Amino acid sequence: MTDSGELSIGPLVRPSDGSDDTAKVVADLVNAVYAVAEEGMWPEGATRTSASEIAELAGAGRLFVASLGDRIVGCVKVVQLDARVAEFGMLAADPEVRGAGIGRALVRFAEAHAARLGSEIMQLEVIQPRDFEHASKVFLSQWYPRMGYVPVRTDGPEVMYSELVPLLAVPCDVVVYHKRLG
Repeated sequence: MTDSGELSIGPLVRPSDGSDDTAKVVADLVNAVYAVAEEGMWPEGATRTSASEIAELAGAGRLFVASLGDRIVGCVKVVQLDARVAEFGMLAADPEVRGAGIGRALVRFAEAHAARLGSEIMQLEVIQPRDFEHASKVFLSQWYPRMGYVPVRTDGPEVMYSELVPLLAVPCDVVVYHKRLG
């Protein structure tokens, strides 16, 4: 693989016969990033996603990847929640190119994509430990507002994702952010 060329962002496209390992490459990237970004929040060895989930999201047109040449360096999931609100998640940028603006470019792409679909609001959710400060979560709590996102509510995971509660290693909250598009 090469990483020459400009950054390009688009849908994750896989051969219809499933003959490549692109979904695994993306899942491995997401899991590596989240292992650091959410360290201590989940039991040892927990993973954020799987190749099958990535393939399913790609097939539904909900997963977009950032590439430098033929090297995948990031991804973002975008879903339409209702007629007015879209949400992005599973944002990941390869640590080897962190600081190059890939995360910001993926967020901007997600916003533009949602606006094209008619969304007025972009939502994101950040799960964070309730009883201690996690460095990556502190960073995100400052980074998202710099891009125009405003926290609109904080709930315990039992409100939105009750199935996650027994999987968490520590008590957590889910902070929901919104940004008006357009």
